[in-house]
Amino acid sequence: MASKLRFGLLFLALVGCASSARFPLKAPLTRDADDAPFAAAPEEYYSPFAWDGANYMVFHPISRFFAVDPAGAATNVNALDEVPDSSWFENRLGVRRMTAEEVTRGACDDAVLDPNAPDGTWTIDKGKDNGANPGFRVNIEGLGKFMLKVDTDDAPDRATGATAIASRVYHAVGYYSACDTVVYFRPSLLKLKPGLTVTNNEGVTRPFDEAALGAVLKTASHRNGLVRMVASSWLPGKPIGPYRYEGTRDDDPNDVIPHEDRREVRAGRLVAAWLNHFDSREQNTMDVFLPAEKGRKDGPGYVRHYIIDMGDCFGSQWAVDGISRRLGNSYIFDGGHVGEDFITLGTIERPWEKARLTGGIFGYFSARDFDPQEWRGEYPNPAFMRMTEQDGAWMARILAGFDDELTTAVVKVGQYDTISERYLTETLIARRRAILQRYFAKVSPIGRISANQEGVCGVDLARATGIVPNEEMSFRAYLYRGADLEPAGKPRFRRVAAPDVCVDIPHRALPPSVPAEDPERYVVLDITNGYAPGPLRVHLYDQGTSGYRLAGVERPEALKRPK
Repeated sequence: MASKLRFGLLFLALVGCASSARFPLKAPLTRDADDAPFAAAPEEYYSPFAWDGANYMVFHPISRFFAVDPAGAATNVNALDEVPDSSWFENRLGVRRMTAEEVTRGACDDAVLDPNAPDGTWTIDKGKDNGANPGFRVNIEGLGKFMLKVDTDDAPDRATGATAIASRVYHAVGYYSACDTVVYFRPSLLKLKPGLTVTNNEGVTRPFDEAALGAVLKTASHRNGLVRMVASSWLPGKPIGPYRYEGTRDDDPNDVIPHEDRREVRAGRLVAAWLNHFDSREQNTMDVFLPAEKGRKDGPGYVRHYIIDMGDCFGSQWAVDGISRRLGNSYIFDGGHVGEDFITLGTIERPWEKARLTGGIFGYFSARDFDPQEWRGEYPNPAFMRMTEQDGAWMARILAGFDDELTTAVVKVGQYDTISERYLTETLIARRRAILQRYFAKVSPIGRISANQEGVCGVDLARATGIVPNEEMSFRAYLYRGADLEPAGKPRFRRVAAPDVCVDIPHRALPPSVPAEDPERYVVLDITNGYAPGPLRVHLYDQGTSGYRLAGVERPEALKRPK
């Protein structure tokens, strides 16, 4: 009951009057207090490897066939059309310019592996259960625990580099991720703890002994006698299993918003599409319980939500070529595509039919025929499927900050050969551009909104990213005032350097006795940029000599008079 009450209060705080009705004159919510300590720690959730896929490919669609549950607006969006910081997401690239050093550092701190350490100082205390890439965990005195994973035989270097790159991309965007780093080391550093076992994807448990370790190291790439692996720092706190892409966790009182209705969870679809992280399922996430006091692992504390294991990015190759071609284009079992092919007798030409191998380690990963709107993961993701136009546009505004310089820098952490590095950089730049072209085309791409003494300023991200040339943009502004939001003449565009956009709004002469929140002080400004049909809609309060106060931001899909 308390959780439901808190959810109701949070919903009101987030959206306020988040339709075209009035926004209150108050500061927007920038931090969700979902890190409130509680006890005891939640129970560990186990996600069966095969069940999740079977459920969402077969059983879930059947159970939802007659359900009426259209994807409405995300629930955790504040008055400025943004997502507050939370235990799920921390605004980084979306609110400030990040340097190449910041992006390439990612979630890493100073606790990095030393490949020049003495022999036998990396103690293997755990084998890696299931997953596509074998590995093991090492425990290093003074540094902590790291999961080490190798590449697959068919694509040396790809998965290890992809893990390191993708984790930094997700971190820069705002998600919580591990520190993943490509390392080259001599095998003599390793010391195997006896009596270890591992369980594979089929549930079979086997010893993880010297022979098993030797098999893992044999699979790895080698350079000058050194083994190449990716080292993932062990997450802080107490692992309690993955999070689900729908529903809430009953034993976490802070988890009150259905996961499929969180904007950052929905819009993660576009990051996955950019990198072709098709394996973006619940098993590749992790919840950890972070104690408020060190040493009290069972609480009080709170739950933080991580995205992990991204080695599938950039062209994973499967044993069956037909599946490899479809990754990112179709689900492993895609009832929709099967039905279409049955009805049309297979006459529809599919993207995977035109796919060509890159000739390198990246399989079929390319920008050719990449359609971000049609991208699909390994199987249906309930949150991704509920992504709205506004959710996608929000993520596109963040990815606009991931420019060519940052993309070039982040690819280097993969430590690929020169040809592979160049190909991946160019492909990611082209795929990002395709995302921006699609999700800046309907909802206004004007962001970084601020109010000042004269009016409103923002940045047209379509121009800033070169999606549309400056000379092709034709701005218009529409002003509405007062309790009835009557048209109030034409505001004036201030002369500023592109891609900035500033609109000056004349002040209405009101007596000082009129309260700051009085409806007569209410102003709505619509700005169109000549590219997206929907306007940027800014809600303001005219404070006279004190300037304008920003109260709310909307991005409707069509230009209509506010009500």
